[in-house]
Parts: sequence; structure tokens; C-alpha cells
Amino acid sequence: MAAKTIDLPLFPLGTVLYPGGQLTLRIFEPRYMDMIRECTRTGGSFGVCLILKGQEVGTPALPAAVGTMANVVDFHNREDGLLGILAQGAERFRVARTRVRSNGLVRGDVEPWPAETAQPLPVEHALLASILERLIENLAPHWRNAPRHLYDDASWVGFRLAELLPLHADEQQRLLELTDPLRRLADLRDILPRFQRD
Repeated sequence: MAAKTIDLPLFPLGTVLYPGGQLTLRIFEPRYMDMIRECTRTGGSFGVCLILKGQEVGTPALPAAVGTMANVVDFHNREDGLLGILAQGAERFRVARTRVRSNGLVRGDVEPWPAETAQPLPVEHALLASILERLIENLAPHWRNAPRHLYDDASWVGFRLAELLPLHADEQQRLLELTDPLRRLADLRDILPRFQRD
């Protein structure tokens, strides 16, 4: 049976959004102002994809084939006059086809991925949960009151570490594309020694 595709506006960015993650954006290009207006009016989502080629501003960029749906959870007018939004990551998707509208907005036919099956954090990765707690204390105050049970969820710990560690964009994208949360944790464990000198 062919995967069901949905039409989704895409926002190519220089960063990766993970399921459950938060993203703050300054919106100033007309194409993205229109996109956010449509999403808030209809309750729809937009897709965040890492830029493979091009830039965030100007000519439409080439997005990665796997991204994350984002829902607008808050918006406000910033002091600089721009629109500020807070978006939250939902499910991942694979882009089947893209097209560019006359205003430069990229839209995609995307195939949503099912959420990862909940798996408990294995005891051999308990250190990762402790490292995540320290990172949240210093870098992510919005997660400080996260329920304790989330630290026992292999997907949640892996996604939060992937977004908080200073990883290269291609590493972030590879971790997003993994479908096994235990493999993601193992890869993060292998990456950690790089940061021990800091």
C-alpha cells in the first residue's frame, strides 16, 4: 500500500527540529508571513527541513528529504517589529516531491512517519540521562520542569540530547533520520568523548 502524502509548506532552515523540540523563529519574509498566517488560521502545520544547499533568506533553498512537522504554539510582535513565533516539533516526514510557489515558498508532498515506539532507557545509557539533566539546567530552561518519566524514555532523551549538544548539522540530520531510538543513544554515547575536553 502506498504511503499517504499530504501537502505541506516547508521552511528550510540551517538547523534541525526534532519531535517534541521547540524552535523560536523571527519571521520577516512575506512568503513565511503568509505561511504562518495560514497555519494559525487553519491550525495547520509547516515542515522544518535542514538546508542542504542555499540559504535561509532569498532564493528558495534545497531542503533535506526528512524533516519534522512544526505547530505554532505562540506568536508575538518583537521589539524590532518582526513577528516572533514559537513552534513545537511533531512527527517526522519524508519529502516525496517539492514545488516552489510564485512567492518563493517551497511546498512538499510529504509522507508522515509514525511516532517511535516507546522504549525504556536502557541501564547502559543512564549516564546520558544525567548529562541531559545538566544540559537542560544550563541551556534549556523550558525543559527544567519536564516530568521525571521522560528521562526514562529512550526517544525523548535521544532527541533532547541531539538538539542540545553542539553537533554538526549533518550529524543532527543523521540522528533525526534514525528510526531506532537505541541506535540514536548509542551514536550519541560514541560522540560524547569529543566534548570531554571542553
